[in-house]
Amino acid sequence: MGGADAAQFLQGQHSNDLRAFPQQPAVYGLWLTLKGKVEADSFVVRESATGDFLLFSYESPAATVRERLERFVIADDVTVTDETASWRAVSVFGAELRAAIGTDWAGGAVFPGRRDRTEQAEWLYPESAHTAVAARLAGGPEWAAAEIERRRIAAGIPAVPRDLGPADLPNEGGLEAEAVSYTKGCYLGQEVMARLKAMGQVRRRLVRVRSVGPELPAAPVPLYAGEKAAGELRSAAADAGGAIGLAMVSLIAVGAARTLALQPGGTAAVEIVGSP
Repeated sequence: MGGADAAQFLQGQHSNDLRAFPQQPAVYGLWLTLKGKVEADSFVVRESATGDFLLFSYESPAATVRERLERFVIADDVTVTDETASWRAVSVFGAELRAAIGTDWAGGAVFPGRRDRTEQAEWLYPESAHTAVAARLAGGPEWAAAEIERRRIAAGIPAVPRDLGPADLPNEGGLEAEAVSYTKGCYLGQEVMARLKAMGQVRRRLVRVRSVGPELPAAPVPLYAGEKAAGELRSAAADAGGAIGLAMVSLIAVGAARTLALQPGGTAAVEIVGSP
């Protein structure tokens, strides 16, 4: 995204405070509706060569983010383009590989990622630098997508929009501390965020679950506490002879229950890990 008004425009749309630039290489946050629901997420990265902004997301489609932004461009000097084909990213795990990157970022940016809670970084770089980046990381371990997914779920990090989407509030996914600013001033959805902060609670919560049996069904799938609909399993991954997942549950419907079923009155299929 470029244009003379790009910084001001993004500050009025993004859920987090972009005044963290240039002290931080990237700022993670959300694109909300007027009602505070989650349309998409993005890291906002300041491109060093041009001063333009790059919006990088693991799963929110570029078309969704672009449409969301262009919907609110009125008289602003802002240009939004899809640069997906021009950029690549690699997820780097562990201090050793992070150190191997050094400070020469091949015209891109390196910043803390959201794949798990250990030392993990994203290296965003131009497509033209791919050969050089691959050579720099050669010899390091390569993890399958299934292992990266398992680590994310084990860490309780929601994927947007899979685990947290257009029907959900950031606070229901536990993102109020990491992705929402309560001090930056006005932005789309800010009034709802302020009201939720004042209330201090939500009625639903994204929780970690573990399979009672050897596996979990393909998500999404409804979950039940007794005869009552209690929520939805939204993602799952194999883990140590069983499976783990993330589920959005109604705190009222779940109550004191620790296990949930896949059918009304059915046998336990998942166990809630920790407190809802």
